[in-house]
Amino acid sequence: MSCIDVTVPPLAPNRPLLLVVAAALIDREGRVLLAQRPEGKSMAGLWEFPGGKVDPGETPEQALVRELHEELGIDTSVGCLWPLAFASHGYEKFQLLMPVFGCRVWQGAPISRENQQLAWVPKDKLRDYPMPPADVNLVQTLWQLL
Repeated sequence: MSCIDVTVPPLAPNRPLLLVVAAALIDREGRVLLAQRPEGKSMAGLWEFPGGKVDPGETPEQALVRELHEELGIDTSVGCLWPLAFASHGYEKFQLLMPVFGCRVWQGAPISRENQQLAWVPKDKLRDYPMPPADVNLVQTLWQLL
């Protein structure tokens, strides 16, 4: 068994914890949907799993259902999500905590509502897409689970 050697610094007092949520939308062919961060946003051009910030008063699952509708125009429900993995990554200004849920059931065809490119990617091609550091480690998990 081999693992990636990762050094995790302690949470700095001036670096708040940011809770975001993401989805591995999996189609009938076993491909995963990735979205490219648009120009003008941090990490523009990198590919990520769709999702977003959890608002006050929301559970991660509720936030993901909302974000998928807002970003992609698809409708799903909390009952269609299952816990898949999570990422924790220390960025310069915040510590990211990102639960990732799998989803195979939704209504509508995903379309870009926020000027991002979308790509349905076979699992063996996920490593070909440059991603933010927090998403990179998720690829190995998805590879094993899909």
